[in-house]
Amino acid sequence: MLLRASSCVKRTHAPLMKRYRHPFPILAMLVTTASIVSTSPAVAEGNLAEFYKDKSIELFISSGPGGGYDTNARILARHMGKHIPGHPNIVTKNLEGAGGLRLANLLYNTAPKDGTAFGTIYRSTAFEPLFGNKAAQFDATRFTWIGSTSSEISLCVSWHTSKFSAFKDLQRSELTVGTTGRGSDSYVFTSIINGVLGAKMRMVSGYRGGNDMNLAMERGEVGGRCGWSWSSIRASHQRWIDEKKVNILVQIGLTKHPDLPEVPSVVDLAQNAEDRELLKLLFARQTMAYPFLAPPDLPSERAAALRNAFMAAMQDKELLAETDKAKLEISPIPGAELEALVRSVYAAPPPLVARAAELLK
Repeated sequence: MLLRASSCVKRTHAPLMKRYRHPFPILAMLVTTASIVSTSPAVAEGNLAEFYKDKSIELFISSGPGGGYDTNARILARHMGKHIPGHPNIVTKNLEGAGGLRLANLLYNTAPKDGTAFGTIYRSTAFEPLFGNKAAQFDATRFTWIGSTSSEISLCVSWHTSKFSAFKDLQRSELTVGTTGRGSDSYVFTSIINGVLGAKMRMVSGYRGGNDMNLAMERGEVGGRCGWSWSSIRASHQRWIDEKKVNILVQIGLTKHPDLPEVPSVVDLAQNAEDRELLKLLFARQTMAYPFLAPPDLPSERAAALRNAFMAAMQDKELLAETDKAKLEISPIPGAELEALVRSVYAAPPPLVARAAELLK
């Protein structure tokens, strides 16, 4: 399904992956019928400008400095404010911890609900309550979803000095991989691949973010990492690909990335139809690669202002020049579609959800 916004937005570098195809009819129905919230005609833009004038908006980042989430957020912060009436300054703050749950809980429970705070969390974090994580103190369907800068394909990789050069090696021997903690892509994706496809990856948790995990690979503390975004690799570690410092073992998403036609996808590796549907449910989150969200119950006109400003920033020539230089792919998903996707995943068949939850314990 082609997303409505993608036709008018510049795409950088290689063509993006085929658009997300929903594993359940209800997902397709909800996302297809989603519409972008627009500012009420009764609320003059001048009122928004008066509210935001001379204010700062806090943009919280659930990862440490330097990774893909951090880079996307900092670039957005430099350009989104000029598309909000009143042109507020957007200040970034890293608030890592608990695989993104620390920030998600803060946004839901304690952050101001007036349009002066939003954040970016790991794409897997929103689904932690569905799968029974009691530390997730939020209802993901009630967040104000602002948008995502792109969809994503993630990878499992091993360091070049290891004996792991193909996915089948993961099914034969144990590979130690780094993770930031429960709820993060690195933890969730590794758990899924171990549980569904029979891989033998042993997780070492507690790293602050992607940069720390990369250093751990270089030092030999771990043999690899899983859930690493391809766009992030290309942006920050293309040299490792060119010099074959890492082996790409599997790509994680509902389709293959055009850059990686020879690397198997997790869906292709499923042994039966039930496993295939389970993987589709679990990796639907890849559609919301770099999600931005605000607390629930924002005034409707401010929620619309943030959503509209996000989409305007995605077409901003200065932002696109910066993301092009950083080798980031831009193909935005509007906030309303993220909201519909989250609701549809939460409406998945209970037996499938129960099996997924068991995997993630």
